[in-house]
Amino acid sequence: MKRLLVPFLLGAGALLAPGRSFAQQKPVLNTAPPGTAPTRPAPTRPPVDTTNVAPTIPVYTPGQAAPAATPAPTAPAALPAPSQDSPSGLELPGREQERKAAQQHAEQYTKLFVYSGIGLGYSSFYGYSNFNFSISPALGYRVSDRFAIGPGISYAYNHYGQDFGNGTNSSISTSSFGAKVFAQFIVFDQFFLHAEYESTRAQFLVVDQFNRYQSTISRTVQTPLAGVGYRSQISNRAAADIVLLYNFQDNYNSIYPNPVIRFNFLFNIGR
Repeated sequence: MKRLLVPFLLGAGALLAPGRSFAQQKPVLNTAPPGTAPTRPAPTRPPVDTTNVAPTIPVYTPGQAAPAATPAPTAPAALPAPSQDSPSGLELPGREQERKAAQQHAEQYTKLFVYSGIGLGYSSFYGYSNFNFSISPALGYRVSDRFAIGPGISYAYNHYGQDFGNGTNSSISTSSFGAKVFAQFIVFDQFFLHAEYESTRAQFLVVDQFNRYQSTISRTVQTPLAGVGYRSQISNRAAADIVLLYNFQDNYNSIYPNPVIRFNFLFNIGR
């Protein structure tokens, strides 16, 4: 009996040994592999408040490269201010040139202008001398850019001297006042036509049979003049003219011998 019991126990042990080994290899929940320690997540730190912390200033030490300078922020370019001519403040190409040209044209062609001529001269021949001064201011009105009209006045002063050669001499002076109207029309560029009509209360010399000055006599002289001129622009508001005129009333009563050459000045006034 004992002989049968021992082999039976050995066989039962052999049958139970594989099941035990399988039971040890079965995974166990919530357990780490043998030989490893469980790991815990790293604790999270709260964010650091840097609002009141001063910035770190880099310190330069000899032997080290200087830290690169941080460029200062540039302010955005200011937009052009709006104006009456450009409400948006933006200038289109050529608009500034057009505005300057329009302003120059407006200053050059104002409605009103002063038109004046000044004369000064002296002559002497065979014992006779003559000093003369004249001025003829006028106020012009531009009907258009090319056509202008206006009234004016004139004054002329003459001083005559006579030397008889024996230590005696004589002299006499005359004055003439007049009123006139004129018209101008620009034909091309700076060339223009000029016409005027003047009525003058003029003084003339009276001489004797020996051609010596005796006295003066006054007459009213009508003088129609017409011709051409050229204008030289000095600035937007000033110009100088040279005018060549013909006197259609050239007789013994004439106060302007042909040809009549004048140098006039023009000044624009107003807007």
